[in-house]
Parts: sequence; structure tokens; C-alpha cells
Amino acid sequence: MSEKNRAHPYVLLARETVRRNLDGGREIYSGAEIDPDSSLWTPKRACFVSIKTKSGQLRGCIGTISPIQPSLDKEIIANAISASMRDPRFDPLSLGELDGVVFSVDVLSVPEAVKDTSELDPRRWGVIVSMGFRRGVLLPDLEGVDTVDYQLGIAAQKAGITNYRDASIERFSVDRYKED
Repeated sequence: MSEKNRAHPYVLLARETVRRNLDGGREIYSGAEIDPDSSLWTPKRACFVSIKTKSGQLRGCIGTISPIQPSLDKEIIANAISASMRDPRFDPLSLGELDGVVFSVDVLSVPEAVKDTSELDPRRWGVIVSMGFRRGVLLPDLEGVDTVDYQLGIAAQKAGITNYRDASIERFSVDRYKED
């Protein structure tokens, strides 16, 4: 079995969705095309799809903190297309780049309110920093994000919030699935 075939079905779905989108092939409509085990796909869960170069540089990352689609496979499909084509920080991914990138899918727990920053750990918890209609999100266990203050500062900055101490803070965990 090849390395790609040993990847988790969530990651295989993200990659195949992007491949078909880039090469003009038949759209993928269901995770059952990757794995027929419906228990993988039927939960309604939020997720992020991240794309990095093989050297570890971010190439695209889009996700949801609350599920928008009717099932997890649909959420992965929508976020994989957005991460590859609509991340405003990057040009759209090209078919020629596909073999040089690595996909990961983070499936989120339901966010919970944080009363005190002592309840956070940037290795274990992702954060949502909110103020009014502004909301910044940062996934957990990111390289270089080693302190709670730094994690909250990045999330706040992404939302245009100048002081996260005045904002609402939520935390969430992820189940991370990634290609080798």
C-alpha cells in the first residue's frame, strides 16, 4: 500500500476534492467515494483543512468553528476547496503544486467558554477570541505558538481586536488527521 493510501479518509477526501477541482474532473460529492463507512461522514462537525508545502510553509487554511454543511464529509469538501482556492493570504493552488503539498484536517470539538486564561494551553486547546462581530480563531499545537498570551494575541490580531483581555474567549480541541 502506498503512503497516500495509508492516510486517514478525511485527508484523502480533502486531497481528492482539490485534485478533482484543479484538473476539471468529476466533482466529489460524498466521503463514501473514499470510504464507505458512513460513521466517518455522518456527524455534523466543524473542521479546518490546512495545506502546507513539504517544507512546512502554510499554503492555505480555511475552516469553520461551527458546522455549516449537513455532514462532516460535506464540511471537508467545502473547506478543502476554499483552502486551496480562496484563502485570501495566498494565490490559488495550481495542479502543478499538488504533489508538493501536504494536507491536514482538524475536526473540532464544540467550543466552550473560558472563564480564565489558566484554562488554556496552546498545545491542547485552540482559541476563539470574539468582540462584537469580530472573531479570530487559532488552531492548537502550532509550531512557534508556545504561550497562551502569544496564542490569544494572534487570534485577536486576526480579528482586528486590539486587546484580547476585553474580549470573550472560547476554547476547543481538535482531532488532527494529516498526511505523512
